[in-house]
Amino acid sequence: MTMVSNVFVVVVIITYHHLHSPMYFLLANLSFVDFCLSSVTTPKLTIDLLQDNRTISFGSCMIQILCVHFFAGTMAYDCYVAICKPLHYSSIMDREKCIGLVLISWVISFLHVMSQLLMILELPFCGPRVVNNFFCDIPFVIKLACMDTDTLGVERNVDGGVLTTTCFILLLISYTYILLTVYLHSTDNASKAFSTCTSHIIVVVLFFGPCIFIYLWLVSITWVDKFLAMFYTVIILLLNPAIYTLRNKDIKNCIKKLINHYVNTSNNC
Repeated sequence: MTMVSNVFVVVVIITYHHLHSPMYFLLANLSFVDFCLSSVTTPKLTIDLLQDNRTISFGSCMIQILCVHFFAGTMAYDCYVAICKPLHYSSIMDREKCIGLVLISWVISFLHVMSQLLMILELPFCGPRVVNNFFCDIPFVIKLACMDTDTLGVERNVDGGVLTTTCFILLLISYTYILLTVYLHSTDNASKAFSTCTSHIIVVVLFFGPCIFIYLWLVSITWVDKFLAMFYTVIILLLNPAIYTLRNKDIKNCIKKLINHYVNTSNNC
């Protein structure tokens, strides 16, 4: 469902030219990122649930870490304009700025994950070889190193936790500013803006909350970490298209047109 819904959103936005605007460009990028992230952990999780031999090679484990942190790091890239001039979005944003924002987010995410990955590759692993989670993540892999990892844990918290917390705070400031601006200048649209922003804030909290807890909480509780990791690797990826895209009136109209087109085409055949 996650992969199909996100691919469907990308196809709809590409197909209809009147959706080729900055907002839908960024929504298509978000759906593409969600599709990529959902293809990293969920297939292996599904296979492991169906068989007893739940193993993964060291190389595949490192690839999982790379992909999870790379794609997850690209989900908050449009904060600056929303914080500064939310009601002038259409006049400020253009295709060049959109491409620039997306490229910057991908580059920053790549640099972040490479700093984390290079740190792990230098660690000596001599056993145990059991990752106590349903996918390879940095906190769980570091525990397998044959050395004192307290210092590395602090570096990981500074690198990952502070970055995640900063993005989370900026997003909350962004939505708060939007709500206040709409409420002060347009009472008619306040209820609609509150409904939209509330659903967005819920998704943001469900994504960043577990990440902040896992990376900044000093006491690690394995089952809690697993439960929270499920949110940002599985559940949020299903909620994103439903909250950000499929509730949009233009998207829904285009989906109806696309479905009707294929139904009529199949009937004619």
